[in-house]
Amino acid sequence: MAVLEKRDRPNKTNLRLGMPPIWVVLPLCLALCTPLQGEVYTALSELEELLDTESVLLQTLHQYISDQEHRIAVLKKHAVDYEKEHSIAARDVTNYLSNPINDYLLVKRLTSDWHKTEKLMQDPYYETAMKNLTQYRELLKFPTDEDLTGAATALIRLQDTYKLDTASVARGELNGIQYSTQLSAGDCFELGRQSYNGYDFYHTELWMNEALNRHEQERSNVTVRWEILEYLAYSTFMQGNLKKALDLTIELLSILPNHERALGNLAYYEAAIKNGTTEIGKSEQPPKAVTAMLDPEERERYHMLCRNENLMSIQISSQLRCRYTNNNRNPLLLIAPLKEEEAFFSPRIILYRDVLYDNEIEVIKRMAQPRLKRATVQNYKTGELEFADYRISKSAWLKEHEDVVVANVAKRVEVMTGLTTETAEELQVVNYGVGGHYDPHYDFARTEEINAFKSLGTGNRIATVLFYMSDVAQGGATVFPWLGVALQPVKGTAAVWFNLYPSGNGDLRTRHAACPVLQGSKWVCNKWLHEAGQEFRRPCDPKENIQETTSR
Repeated sequence: MAVLEKRDRPNKTNLRLGMPPIWVVLPLCLALCTPLQGEVYTALSELEELLDTESVLLQTLHQYISDQEHRIAVLKKHAVDYEKEHSIAARDVTNYLSNPINDYLLVKRLTSDWHKTEKLMQDPYYETAMKNLTQYRELLKFPTDEDLTGAATALIRLQDTYKLDTASVARGELNGIQYSTQLSAGDCFELGRQSYNGYDFYHTELWMNEALNRHEQERSNVTVRWEILEYLAYSTFMQGNLKKALDLTIELLSILPNHERALGNLAYYEAAIKNGTTEIGKSEQPPKAVTAMLDPEERERYHMLCRNENLMSIQISSQLRCRYTNNNRNPLLLIAPLKEEEAFFSPRIILYRDVLYDNEIEVIKRMAQPRLKRATVQNYKTGELEFADYRISKSAWLKEHEDVVVANVAKRVEVMTGLTTETAEELQVVNYGVGGHYDPHYDFARTEEINAFKSLGTGNRIATVLFYMSDVAQGGATVFPWLGVALQPVKGTAAVWFNLYPSGNGDLRTRHAACPVLQGSKWVCNKWLHEAGQEFRRPCDPKENIQETTSR
């Protein structure tokens, strides 16, 4: 564990920021608290390459072990030879040294032979192995510390969204299904440490408790018990439970009686309990990093829909229908009509089944994969694109002239919507990573977002067409929190909805989100259609002047 520098007595500013008094020192420096800039964890397609990296590293490790085993075998032989000759000499030293051959051999063993032994003891293979690893880091894909933080944060996000029991996740179970091997005490400890680095003391306590339980089961010293207790005591204190923090600190001191920070914390906890300041941890807890500011009710509805909890009334769901449609006798659909399924009436959300084919999906994925970059969001004040923790995925953009498949998808969008794609954005392809998600958001620009789409010059986003390019085993639904709609990813299906009223005002009811992917890989592509060019296809209704309103 890193040695901490001594801290000065905090001033009022320190306390407001959640810094504890001088004797209640955080168990680890928060130097890793940096914005998530990792690239690997944001897309599963990127993570696949890490298995290739691991394979190369395993080969290198096995070669190093083999070389070391050979080296140790030679050293053992030298030791046996030395021991054998030394034993003979020890039985009668005078007689042994009176033989000039023995004298020569003794001197040789302690010069020439021992020099060779020393070289073997210096591990000549380490430098070669390190040189190879350095080259691999330039050639292969390696995750960063930010990727570790992102992956840990994603796992905790899944835990919260899907209400996963900590012990079950540690057993490798997701919603009762065994997917992977169990987590070790060290794995749980790292999840707790990552939570702690983000000032998330609630999850720190959960995972440190699990690390403690598993440490007892494993009886392993890989993760030292006192380290777990130190994090656990402090995270418990920060949640206002001084009595438990005191008990854990006493247990820590029974292992390390001279632990300086623990001794200081013990005195502070005892004084705080005596003075009745049992809520100090809660009052001093610093605010979490700002991500998407969600209404608590909206977040709850969002998570409920992700868990497949039904929020739609029976009066609405009982009236939803599916049918074959030729969209007002569109010539392209007379022979092969679309399979249309209603997901909601107002706003109208439609699912079209089997409109993207397996061979087309493979072409789109193959084109997009080399171009995938961390997905961005638009700053509504500046119009600039930026990374955000509330959107974890990677995306690529494909032009229609690049391949006939991309062009055909655009034509299919026109057939489904009745709109033109001449002013639409390029086809966006998205792959979601570990716990990949996109918190509730609008596709259209609201009135205060004056810089959005300004550079395009094609007006606001009038409609969204979202194609699912993969099935997802668990999670990954597209949900509309205030409508109670949850669209499950089904390969080949397209979801279509209008973001704007005919008046041109944004429809706030279309606020939607991409649920975290719990198990599986989620690939989608989407086409955003803009207002320009739609004047005769979806005319503005002068009688309708509906302002931006919500259906809450």
